[in-house]
Amino acid sequence: MTRTQTATQTPGPPAHTSTPLLDIRDLEVQYRRRRTDPVLRASDHVSLRVDPGETVGVVGESGSGKSTVAKAALGLTPVHAGRIELAGRDITHLGPRGRRDLSRVMQVVFQDPDASLNPYLRVGRSLAEPLEVHGVRGAELLARVATALEQVGLPPEAAGRYPAQFSGGQKQRLAIARALIVDPQLVICDEAVSALDLSVQAQILNLLAEQRRRRQLSYLFISHDIEVVRYLSDRIYVMYLGQVMETGPAHAVTGRPAHPYTQELLDSAPVADPRVQRRRSEEAARRVRHQGTAAAPPPATGCPFAPRCPYAADLCRAERPALRPTGDGGLSACHFYPQWQTWHAQGLRAEGVPL
Repeated sequence: MTRTQTATQTPGPPAHTSTPLLDIRDLEVQYRRRRTDPVLRASDHVSLRVDPGETVGVVGESGSGKSTVAKAALGLTPVHAGRIELAGRDITHLGPRGRRDLSRVMQVVFQDPDASLNPYLRVGRSLAEPLEVHGVRGAELLARVATALEQVGLPPEAAGRYPAQFSGGQKQRLAIARALIVDPQLVICDEAVSALDLSVQAQILNLLAEQRRRRQLSYLFISHDIEVVRYLSDRIYVMYLGQVMETGPAHAVTGRPAHPYTQELLDSAPVADPRVQRRRSEEAARRVRHQGTAAAPPPATGCPFAPRCPYAADLCRAERPALRPTGDGGLSACHFYPQWQTWHAQGLRAEGVPL
């Protein structure tokens, strides 16, 4: 049985509300190691929203800028331009004192659970700390720690153990318990299952889906694995080199992708059928011969995916494509949507040359 067969699918997306829980508009985050180095736009005018009760996935390769969006929302990296609102409140440049109050609304689960668990503290102590910040003490504190452990599938007596006494999957359950113990409205999951075995990934995905239904949670779920994102998200944003290439309902983005980069991500995902996998491997090898294995630094003009795109033309290299409607509730930043879908089906490039 594969991961996608064991993972629980969540309900369809709710209708948009007038006030999104998380609203990111034209976010720009810049990095530069030295003053003489060129500026790297890790997030280049990214707009994204998460509505109450909704799971929004952000997918892309390493270096696509997806984790930068999460860090900006969490206040872990400075924002050069744009605006971030949480439950209608501007938190773009909020300081540490103000961010402390936000923990009741927004929490995070990182890829490495050891990042949120002190190895020198018993796990009950680690789970109690967020509650103590908000004034919870005594019997209520102990009861809520025990309940939090049970809700993630761990016995209450686990509170007396140290993190080193748990497996990787159990540590991630503890990290989830620590994030949920203050009853937040939004949880940001930054590669929260990528370091786990496939069977454990499915268990954690099911746990996240169960907690979403029970608590009416919202998730911003970030992953490089489009198969994981497909089975947890209501809507998906596909990012490449700091820009949004495509966004839309999860079933549309993964069922009929509107951008060539999304198609490449889907084609790169492993499948159980060996014949299909062999064909995909052959197609990937053919792309490598034509396109190379890695993206160059983003071009100064045009579409950032143009150097790798088999359907790119002069227009793509000269002009950055705007996000435009796809007709199924999504947006695509591709000059040649929907023509490229026909070329893909026929195995042709934009010029009619076989791939």
